[in-house]
Amino acid sequence: MESPAGLHHVAVRCADLGRCETFYREVLGLEVLRRWPAEGGGDRSVWLKAGEGGAFVALEHADGDATRSAFDAAPAGWYVVALRIERSERRAWEQRLASHGVAVARKSPWSVFFQDPEGNRIALTHWPEEA
Repeated sequence: MESPAGLHHVAVRCADLGRCETFYREVLGLEVLRRWPAEGGGDRSVWLKAGEGGAFVALEHADGDATRSAFDAAPAGWYVVALRIERSERRAWEQRLASHGVAVARKSPWSVFFQDPEGNRIALTHWPEEA
């Protein structure tokens, strides 16, 4: 475990998810990989293939949900850069972050989220393999 294995995905918060999806599909030619439904209907997120190797662009609806944590309540714009790690290395990465004084902002079954010194969001992820 010297460094992450590569770029996993880049997430963009979109005020108008449909308009952004159309742009990334029609202008950039990216193919839809997966849709994540919103609780009230429609899409919460659309994932688009970004080259070979499994990297993707995640378009996330910027809904302004007041129940989100300060970390997750970001406005529209670039949201997170996710670096690929092996599931078996997750614990070692969490320990490495802690040893450098980096606070983990949030965890999911697939990812560990934190911020760089300027507040930019970074994730280490092993999706689709759960921890």
